[in-house]
Amino acid sequence: MRPPAGSRSGRFPRPSAVVARAADLREVGGRARQAGLLAVATGAATGFAVAVFDRAVATGMFERLLTAPLWVQAVAPALGLAAAAVILRTLGRGASPSTADEYIKDFHDHEGHFDQRPVPARLLASAATLGSGAALGFEGPSIYIGASIGSWVQSRWSRFFSREDNKLLMVCGAAAGVAAIFKAPATGLVFALEVPYREDLARRMLLPAMFSAATSYTVYVAINGTTPLFPVAGSPPFDLRDLGGAAALGLLAGLGARGVARLLRWAKAQATSRPPLVRLPVVAVSVVATFVAMRGLTGESLTVGSGYETIAWALTPRHAVATIAAVFLLRLAATLLAVGGGGVGGLFVPLVVQGALLGALLEGIFHAPDPTFFPLLGVAAFLGAGYRVPLAAVVFVAETTGQPGFVVPALLAAATSQLVMGKASVTPYQEGTRTSLLTRRLALPVTAALRTDAATVPPDATVAEFFDHHVSQLRLRVVPVVAGDAFSGMVYLADIAHLRRTEWESTTVGSVARTGTPTAELRWSLGRTLQEMEEADVDRLPVLDDGRYIGLVTSGEILKLDHILDEAEAIAP
Repeated sequence: MRPPAGSRSGRFPRPSAVVARAADLREVGGRARQAGLLAVATGAATGFAVAVFDRAVATGMFERLLTAPLWVQAVAPALGLAAAAVILRTLGRGASPSTADEYIKDFHDHEGHFDQRPVPARLLASAATLGSGAALGFEGPSIYIGASIGSWVQSRWSRFFSREDNKLLMVCGAAAGVAAIFKAPATGLVFALEVPYREDLARRMLLPAMFSAATSYTVYVAINGTTPLFPVAGSPPFDLRDLGGAAALGLLAGLGARGVARLLRWAKAQATSRPPLVRLPVVAVSVVATFVAMRGLTGESLTVGSGYETIAWALTPRHAVATIAAVFLLRLAATLLAVGGGGVGGLFVPLVVQGALLGALLEGIFHAPDPTFFPLLGVAAFLGAGYRVPLAAVVFVAETTGQPGFVVPALLAAATSQLVMGKASVTPYQEGTRTSLLTRRLALPVTAALRTDAATVPPDATVAEFFDHHVSQLRLRVVPVVAGDAFSGMVYLADIAHLRRTEWESTTVGSVARTGTPTAELRWSLGRTLQEMEEADVDRLPVLDDGRYIGLVTSGEILKLDHILDEAEAIAP
C-alpha cells in the first residue's frame, strides 16, 4: 500500500530499514548471550582458582602453623611479612601490596586496563602473608584473582562488549571471588556492585555478575564443602528494646569504623612510604608483643590468622567486658601491623572481627536473650561502615549464618552506622556516586580538548591575506589573532563585511579584530570552559597560560556529540 501523499517517510519505515534494525537487534542479543557465557566461564575459573588458593594456603600452610610451637606462631607473621616484601620488590618489581584496592581503582579507570603483570607476585606475597598467620583476610586475594581472570577473559573476547562495558567481566570476577571464599553468592554479587561507590551501586552489571557469583560458589563448594562460616542455631528473638540496642550499636560501630578506617589508611601509607628495612624490624617486635599479650590475656592465639577463631571466641558468652575490650584493641593492633608491614590480604574479615568484638562488648553489658545477637549485628554495622557497603554487610550476615531473622535488626544497625561515616572508608579509591559519561568528560582538564594546531593569524596580516587563506582555503569564519604567543583578539568574517574590497590590501587584521574577547585558562576544566562559552555566547575560546596563547578549544571538541551518541546507541537496551 502506498503511503498517503504528503506523509513523512519517517512514519512508514522502508522494509530495508526494518530488516537492518532487526539484524542489529539480533547482533546485540547475540553479544549479550556471548557475554553471559563468558561471565559464567569467569565464575567457574574464579571459583576453582580461589578453592585451590584457599586449600593451599589455609589448609596447607596456616593450619600447620597452628600445630607448631607457640614461639613459631609468634614470629611466623613477621617472617611472612618479610617474605611478602621480598617477593613484591623482586618478582613484583616494586608492586604495591594492594589487592581489593586494585579492583576499586581499576573500576574507576575508564580508559585503562587491569595490569596483569604483578598478579603472580601479589598472589605469592599473599600466600606468604596469610599462610604465616598475619591478621588479614583471604577475600582480598580472592577478589584480586577474580578481577584478574575477568579482565583477562574480556581482553581476549573484547568484540562481545561495548566500550561502556569494558569492566563487566572484572566486576563479575570480583563478585565470584567473594562468593567463593565466603560461600555466599549473594554477598559476592552485592559487594562487587556496592564497593566502588560510597553512596551508589555499579549499574548494568547485575545479571552477568549474578551468573558469575553463582557459578563460582558452585565450583568452590564442590571442592571445599558447603559448611557455613558461622553456624548459628535457632532464630534470633528481638523486640523494640533490641532494635533500640541495634541502633545504638550502629552508632558506636560507625564511630569505631571511622577511626579504624583512618588508622588503616595511615598503615597503608606507612607500607608504601617506609623502606622495608626500616619498618619490618619495628613490625616484627610489635607482632610478637601483641601475640604474647593475647596469649597471656585469653590463653589463645587470637592475633594469628584471618580472625575466624576470634569471631568464634566473641560469639561465646560469659567473657568479661574488660577482656573483650582488650581483645578488640590487640586484634586491631595485629591488623594494623600486618597492613603497615606490607602484608597482602583483605580487610573485609578484619572489619568483621572488630564488629563481632564490639557487639560482644555490648552483649556483655546488656545481655540480650540470644548471646549471638549483638556480635552478629556488630559484624553488619562495622563492616558496612568501614567498607561503605551496608547492603553487602547485611546479606553477609544472613548468608553466613543461615538465619534471615538477623536481616531487620542488621539493616537498622548498618544504616545507622553510615550516619557518622562522612566520606571515611578503608579504601581511598571509592567515589561518592556514579557519574555519566558526559559528566566525567566535563570534569577533565581543558587540555583534553585543546587544539594547539588550530590556525591563527598575525595582527599585521592584511584582510586580503586572511580572506584568501583562512576563509577561502580553510573555511574558517573565526580565527585567533596571535603574534608569537601574544594573543590580541579574535577576527570574525563578519568584521570585514563593511570593508570595500579595495581596502583589503591596506587594512590589517589587527585593526578590525575584536579585543577583550573571553578566554579560557589552562587550569580550567572542560565544564568550566563550556560554561564560559555559554555565558559569552561563543562556540570557541582561546586558551591562555599566564597570558601566553596556548591553543583553541571549541564546544564541538568538548562535547564530541558524535562520539557520545555512538556510546548511547551502543548501550541502549
